[in-house]
Amino acid sequence: MIVSPQPNKIYLASRSPRRAELLKQLGIDFIVLPSDIDESPHFNEKSDDYVLRLASEKSQSCYESLEAHQMTIYPVLAADTTVSIDGKILGKPQDDEDAFQMLSMMSGRWHEVHTGIAVSTKEGVSVAISSTKVEMMQLTDEKILAYIATGEPRDKAGAYGIQGLAGTLIKRIEGSYSGVMGLPIHETSQLLCHAGIRIL
Repeated sequence: MIVSPQPNKIYLASRSPRRAELLKQLGIDFIVLPSDIDESPHFNEKSDDYVLRLASEKSQSCYESLEAHQMTIYPVLAADTTVSIDGKILGKPQDDEDAFQMLSMMSGRWHEVHTGIAVSTKEGVSVAISSTKVEMMQLTDEKILAYIATGEPRDKAGAYGIQGLAGTLIKRIEGSYSGVMGLPIHETSQLLCHAGIRIL
């Protein structure tokens, strides 16, 4: 038997410490419940469609797992972030060489960061997207290699984390800083409020 949910609690379908940190800033009580799905892009899939699809699939997968195991049901929040440049999706680098290629491609140029978010409840799934333009400074090979040596790029879309050392490499952004981190605060709060979660 499924237990009725308590107010103001959610599941976070992500292992990301950055998303957890942003939720804590909102004062939201959450339980981490990672979702493991195939994150391969579909053929010719656009980057914004890609992150919306993955966020939705992660959220729905966790919600269905909770139902199947007859666990207490709270809204399930999921998110997915990717970097896009020249129409190419840049996910998490496979290795340091891959990270070097990504950072070289973005050096001295603008790129886009898309974060899709989804919240699943008994009423269904609601989605939103945050898209931000980011300009990276011109990088020498030496600077790229020094940044890679810190280990910071390894688990991050586009091989950089704006909230870390890579913040020194970013000249400016047009859009949501928290969206580039991986969880746009405005869009997330709107979806959670719609799901009955009190924030303010």
